[in-house]
Amino acid sequence: MTDKLIIFDTTLRDGEQSPGASMTLDEKVRIAKALEKLRVDVIEAGFPIASPGDFEAVKAVADAIQDSTVCGLARALDKDIERAGEALAGANAGRIHTFIATSPIHMKMKLRMEPDQVVEQAVRAVKKARQYTADVEFSPEDAGRSEIDFLCRVLEAVIDAGARTVNIPDTVGYNVPDQFGTLIRTLREKVPNSDQAVFSVHCHNDLGLATANSLSAVLNGARQVECTINGLGERAGNAALEEVVMAVRTRCDIFPCTVDHIDTTQIMNCSRLVSSITGFPVQPNKAIVGANAFAHESGIHQDGVLKSRETYEIMRAEDIGLTTNKMVLGKHSGRNAFRTRLKELGIEFRSEAELNEAFARFKELADKKHEIYDEDLQALVTETNLELENERVKLVSLHVCSETGETPEARVTLEFDGREQESTATGGGPVDAAFKAIDRVVQSGTELLLYSVNNITTGTDSQGEVTVRLEKGGRIVNGQGADTDIVIASAKAYVNALNKILAPEERAHPQTGDV
Repeated sequence: MTDKLIIFDTTLRDGEQSPGASMTLDEKVRIAKALEKLRVDVIEAGFPIASPGDFEAVKAVADAIQDSTVCGLARALDKDIERAGEALAGANAGRIHTFIATSPIHMKMKLRMEPDQVVEQAVRAVKKARQYTADVEFSPEDAGRSEIDFLCRVLEAVIDAGARTVNIPDTVGYNVPDQFGTLIRTLREKVPNSDQAVFSVHCHNDLGLATANSLSAVLNGARQVECTINGLGERAGNAALEEVVMAVRTRCDIFPCTVDHIDTTQIMNCSRLVSSITGFPVQPNKAIVGANAFAHESGIHQDGVLKSRETYEIMRAEDIGLTTNKMVLGKHSGRNAFRTRLKELGIEFRSEAELNEAFARFKELADKKHEIYDEDLQALVTETNLELENERVKLVSLHVCSETGETPEARVTLEFDGREQESTATGGGPVDAAFKAIDRVVQSGTELLLYSVNNITTGTDSQGEVTVRLEKGGRIVNGQGADTDIVIASAKAYVNALNKILAPEERAHPQTGDV
């Protein structure tokens, strides 16, 4: 019998730990619904103890999702587990994922605990989690650098205590494929009760080996892979869901398991949605979902593909949702067509007022662009949702003058804390001048870490999607803006980032929760 490979998505938890990638509650629910449509088995919605906002987001996802299991992360502490259990109370199927570090360096330097204490706490945590759900997962953090005999001891104890999934994380991306695969095989052979639990892996991409390590583990008996859309995650990210799924699907001759339950035609939609919400663009040469993944420029390649697709393509673009039939909207499209297409993309409105606001923005965009594609709609809705309740800065108008031989100048009108103010500044370019003019009003004291522009679709009338990353006092935020005018999109992104940096910090990234 061929086994099913369980796909555990942690975009909403580990993916969100990327600096500046924080998502709002509504955005998390949108992504969760897209993942449900993709038919992932488990959605790790967050770390409920991290903050009230994280708790509410996990609760909202648990209440909204019916077909996938919703998971909450918890350290091996009673308060964490109780909070996770409370957040998951409304889930149709809930899982608690608890963890504690097991590597010598983590136990000594971070936990300051002896090995016996770690085993005792791990067992107690699993038993505590079992009071809330029979679906309990345990992770020995930094397993990739842990001593094999101690790992076996911990895993045997937690399985006895009721853990039905044991996850082996390569927390710092230190392992290589052959080594990691051997580790999984050895654990399955040496742990006496290994047949009573599903072995899972969670690999980080510090050496660019996350997907390779995950697949090596699958070949050696792992039957759950923890991954993220677009490989999003802390530092260099995690194993990319789309890469794991399509590798197992494409090389079914090699892998003794299947991912037939995954609706791969939803991969591109999920990729674009996550990229739009987080402001993290996908590199053009990214496997599976990059803009060039199915593009052929070489004449030899083009000729071969025209004669027979299989000469240079091992997957069909249609399989990941690239060429599915879709309605192209324009300025003559009505409200119903707009609402219907967004619903097909997994976007629904909580109120008629929200629909009206988004539709008004759609009509404004339609006057600038002849055709509006799915990517435009996702960016439009994301921008609509960026209207924060505690928005202190609003862009009223922007005038920029830039000509050959002259210093660019920007004049901006902002509404700041309810009062309209105007400012003028010069800069090295129109965007630089606009940012300086805005900051003369706000005086934020931030440092610009990243300015990135990407075209949402093709053509000279394409919207430009701008990401601005700001830092202040160790806090990092991303701002996004989209417009057919790059300078205006840049100003929108800068203002969005300023609003986030000026807002009370609701959530501290749970770095200690990196498994």
